[in-house]
Amino acid sequence: MQKSVFISPKKYIQGAGVLSKIGEEVAKIGKAPLILSDSNVWGITGDTVEESFKSSDTSYFYEEFTGEASNTEIDRLTQAGKEKNADVVIGLGGGKTIDTAKAVGDNLSIPVVVAPTTASTDAPTSALSVIYSDEGVFEGYKFYNKNPDLVLIDSKIVVGAPIVLLASGMGDAMATFVEARASKKQNSDTMAGGKATLAGQAIAEKAEKVLFDQGIAAYRAAKKGLVTPQVEAVIEANTLLSGLGFENGGLAAAHAIHNGFTALEGDIHHLTHGQKVAYGVLTQLVLEGYSETEILRYAKFFKEIELPTTLKDLHLENAAYEDLLKIGKLATAAEETSHNMNPELTPEQIADAILAVNELTTANL
Repeated sequence: MQKSVFISPKKYIQGAGVLSKIGEEVAKIGKAPLILSDSNVWGITGDTVEESFKSSDTSYFYEEFTGEASNTEIDRLTQAGKEKNADVVIGLGGGKTIDTAKAVGDNLSIPVVVAPTTASTDAPTSALSVIYSDEGVFEGYKFYNKNPDLVLIDSKIVVGAPIVLLASGMGDAMATFVEARASKKQNSDTMAGGKATLAGQAIAEKAEKVLFDQGIAAYRAAKKGLVTPQVEAVIEANTLLSGLGFENGGLAAAHAIHNGFTALEGDIHHLTHGQKVAYGVLTQLVLEGYSETEILRYAKFFKEIELPTTLKDLHLENAAYEDLLKIGKLATAAEETSHNMNPELTPEQIADAILAVNELTTANL
């Protein structure tokens, strides 16, 4: 039986200063929250969070997240939650903190609150986590029965983060419609567990429109720490539209190629998720046979917001063809999302497309 499915978080709150309301919002969900955050993020947000919980007359437990969304870290923090009898878990920080919090919430069967401090990925709204090894190599996806109970994103904190993170979120969000469109052509299942709904497709398309219309203006404003309507629109595109769009619209080759990049050693590991996804978008467009004009439309946008468009940008200018085949092999592994676009893709085709993007961009940008 063919079925269409749409899933989403229960509540989404966005705006400048909304982190000051986290205590009040969490008090509606649980009485013994466990907050997971790395030391950097806690240094920036801890006082606001503490003050907010004090005002709402709710206490909390804090556990430091050590940086990798691995099963080892998930198990450690699950145990901490058990010991504290936590009845809600809060992921405060970036994508890996958030993915870990969702896994802990699932293990303990308690509600999940996500408070992103960047708009760098579309992880916050989804009912899944990306799991890595302790060394940071992609291992797979972990799926949950429900999306987060609350997503709360403070625009002022987002523009205070390094600008590369907002740009990375745009790279990740730009993949949303590109992948949903390719997935729809194959009538593939989405991460939501069925066929794409009209709503899922429309949201994915809207994410791309917002980025092309307002992304560059938002990037320039955010670089100066300004919260403008364009910045708010892009934060929503990176977080809510992209999150709902990828989960309900379908993933394809761009994210599979990102995952393939984790097969390599070296400086590429210093790049963000969205930086690598951006190059994956261009590679997917080559694999789909789009025109040079169309591929360069995306590449020029990425260039404007300083995302990678060449192998040099990826620190792969000296990579051997065998290395690119390793990327292709991981990107076409049995469970990978590249099959949603084309189940017959080969490692060689991906390696060639990665090289073709570089030829196109170095000649034209």
